[in-house]
Amino acid sequence: MKIAPIRNEKDYDKALARVDALWGSKRGTPAGDELEVWITLIEAYEREKYPIGVPDPVETIEYFMEQKSLKQADLVPYFGSKSLVSEFLSGKRELTLKIIKALHKELGIPYELLIS
Repeated sequence: MKIAPIRNEKDYDKALARVDALWGSKRGTPAGDELEVWITLIEAYEREKYPIGVPDPVETIEYFMEQKSLKQADLVPYFGSKSLVSEFLSGKRELTLKIIKALHKELGIPYELLIS
């Protein structure tokens, strides 16, 4: 298959099919080199066509709550009060630096996901 830029969904589908055909090729071989080129083109197309944004802090904390089976009451030690937790989760209040540090230290939430 001739290597060319991926400009649309039809090109994208063809590129994916070619990657499937080449999958498992040894590095450093012509097939392995072609596979690497197709993967690079696909990644570039996906970054442009399907960008993944950083979740907002509320989504981030809700995700961590779900993963760790936490309830709003479990966040009170980091926020200071039940009402502050509720206000934050409803979008009425921003995180403070103190809360961000506590959530990072105690729950392991990356700073970059808490700062928007």
